[in-house]
Amino acid sequence: MQKETKKVALVTGANTGVGFQIARALAGNGYTVYVGARNPDKGAIAAKEIGDQSKAIQLDITDTGSIEAAVTQVQSEVGYLTLLVNNAAISNAGKPDRTMEEVLGAQRASIAPIDEMKAVWDTNVFGTLAVTQAFLPLLRKAEAARIVTVSSALGSLTLNANPANPYRSAFDAVYGASKTALNGVFLSLANELQNENIKVHLVSPGFTATALNNFQGTDTVEEGSVEPIRVALAEDLSTGSFTGPAHYAGADNIIPW
Repeated sequence: MQKETKKVALVTGANTGVGFQIARALAGNGYTVYVGARNPDKGAIAAKEIGDQSKAIQLDITDTGSIEAAVTQVQSEVGYLTLLVNNAAISNAGKPDRTMEEVLGAQRASIAPIDEMKAVWDTNVFGTLAVTQAFLPLLRKAEAARIVTVSSALGSLTLNANPANPYRSAFDAVYGASKTALNGVFLSLANELQNENIKVHLVSPGFTATALNNFQGTDTVEEGSVEPIRVALAEDLSTGSFTGPAHYAGADNIIPW
């Protein structure tokens, strides 16, 4: 195992929104941060704003070649990875410029276009796992590594099975269920890695106003980044955690699966 001298993080989808806030917080707490972005120019702008502790890295989590190039870059420049933050995600595919309500209406299980469902799951589930699998060898080279995956309380089966939940109507087959699948995959990974040096955490930002919901969320990006930043910085959480903001998850921040 390589002895690392500095904490190194990679954040996917880090050029804007919650990902940018996480990357900036990590850089401010002593991490060298790779700012993952599909568009290298946008990534460079974000990294410049974050400062010298950060570096842009082109990364499209649905592109095998892009993932492999990113791994090669981190391997050649530092040789290990302390923290992987899986933040990149999309909420819909197909017709653009729709309101959140229009998107949700089109993504009901009875009518959701299967090709659009596959496109969203390709990013949120398969792409997220693909980039994680690719970086596992570098995470294993750190003395104590962590994987933090940004999910959503909308993916909680327990909450959505409760008739008293006022938001259960928003649990759609495309985005919402993709987060359920994401939770299942990464809980499986947490169980698999529980005897290794890698902890796995899932975290919900809450209903944050970002491009994912056409900026119709009730919380600001700064508010929605509080819990993801807390989890990204915490090194003492038990592996396999699923948490969210205290204002809906409670004082212990725990979200039911």
